[in-house]
Amino acid sequence: MIRHDSARIDPKRRAAVDYKKKQFATPTYKQQDYPHRLNIYQLPPLAEIRLEDFEQWAIDRLRILAELEACSFRNKTPAETADHIKPLLDKWLRLDANSSSAQGSSDARLQDQRRKDHYSHFILRLAFSSTEDLRRRFARVEGALFRLRFQAENAKERQDFVASLSLDWEAVSEQEKRTLAQDLLSATPNLKKSDIEEGGWFKVDFETVPELVEARRIFVKWGKAYVPSKEQMSMVLAGFHDRLEQGMELTARARPRLDEDDRLSPILNHLSNNFAVPDSTLADSDTALSGTTINASSIDPLSTHFPLCMRNLHMTLRKNYHLKHFGRLQYTLFLKGLGLTMEDCLIFWRQSFKLITDETFNKEYRYNTRHAYGDVGGDAVRRGRGYSPFSCQKILTEHPPGSGESHGCPYRHFSVDNLTSLLQVTGVNDREVLRGVKEDVDKKRYHIACNRVFEWAHKNEIRQVKEDGTWKAADLDTIVHPNTYFKRSYLLKRGLAGESGQTQANEMEM
Repeated sequence: MIRHDSARIDPKRRAAVDYKKKQFATPTYKQQDYPHRLNIYQLPPLAEIRLEDFEQWAIDRLRILAELEACSFRNKTPAETADHIKPLLDKWLRLDANSSSAQGSSDARLQDQRRKDHYSHFILRLAFSSTEDLRRRFARVEGALFRLRFQAENAKERQDFVASLSLDWEAVSEQEKRTLAQDLLSATPNLKKSDIEEGGWFKVDFETVPELVEARRIFVKWGKAYVPSKEQMSMVLAGFHDRLEQGMELTARARPRLDEDDRLSPILNHLSNNFAVPDSTLADSDTALSGTTINASSIDPLSTHFPLCMRNLHMTLRKNYHLKHFGRLQYTLFLKGLGLTMEDCLIFWRQSFKLITDETFNKEYRYNTRHAYGDVGGDAVRRGRGYSPFSCQKILTEHPPGSGESHGCPYRHFSVDNLTSLLQVTGVNDREVLRGVKEDVDKKRYHIACNRVFEWAHKNEIRQVKEDGTWKAADLDTIVHPNTYFKRSYLLKRGLAGESGQTQANEMEM
């Protein structure tokens, strides 16, 4: 007879915890401590945050990542990228050093900054883990952000951070250094004999430092790379990339579990869609130009400052005396964002539709314009004062144009030949610019193509305001809204460079 152990639990009759104890159990979440400004993002956050912070923190980080990717696409040098990103980091994702506070890393302000940085990284990691392309792009721009911060960190705090990491580095012994001294001296550029004797050396697998191997800046033997301490950044970056890629793979496996969460799924999907072009709306205070009156008769001369999408709508309207529904909606909201009043907008559309009678216009078109301004419609429409002007992201992703329609983004919805012809009609004849636009369109970087055209059309004005110092780098960040394009173009061409960036550039709110 088989004797059963009374202490053993039958797997078919597991000891179940009372559901009430599970439901009302004390949560195990806790606040984390951030002793360093830099973060390798190995451990996920463990505390609760508000849903509003969940979305806003991710949006703020997304702004930075989008600008970093834009700098890469526009072939900016590392120094130019750092100068461009620094004021944006201070605005959206500020991280102060421990030395900035008398309390050091325990200061509540520093902890809050680092908590936002930590959470926003993992939120975007969730959002961008769904596809291989998003994971690759996210890892690339996060690596670029980490590099910028690592280079900007002061020496003491950087060393403290590196010392806290458990990286797989093997220190080279003094005897091995003496044995390989001549090889190290020959293989490592700008290295003195005293550096070999006094400096620290590490031995790692050569695959972990591809940048140094490619540039032939280190000695490699038996699959091991001998790296001097001055090249420490390459090893830290390699460790950062390895851990991030592994974390992204694990996140991708867990991502489907969130699809049933009605609160988080829409936010994560919105964030991943905005990685192509960050979404934005215009702040109410920035919809009009100070000291400039815009009415129905001023649209034609102002159209020279329009982005290509709105320029195409305006030219089509002047040619055919008509636009279809989505074209009228896109253009009406753009004009609303310029500061055109509803009354002037109605006058503009009536004068433009020359082939119809007043009765037809009042019956078929007048209501739509009033609805866009919030003058009629449901309570929600009127309370919100109508609809906001469409951002680049909305124009790119919603309501693609069909036959006979003129709305949308020409960089995305036009063929290359038609796009080139339209650019030449608007005065863009530079071959290098046209070639760059074609490359951007082929790689689906539509907003970069638009910014390329803007920078070419305003190259003299941009150079002037940079030399004068009247506009900061943050005032010339990547354009992601048609109304921002217009306002920046108008101010540059009019020579109103004395206005601050807060006045000249549209404040972006996701």
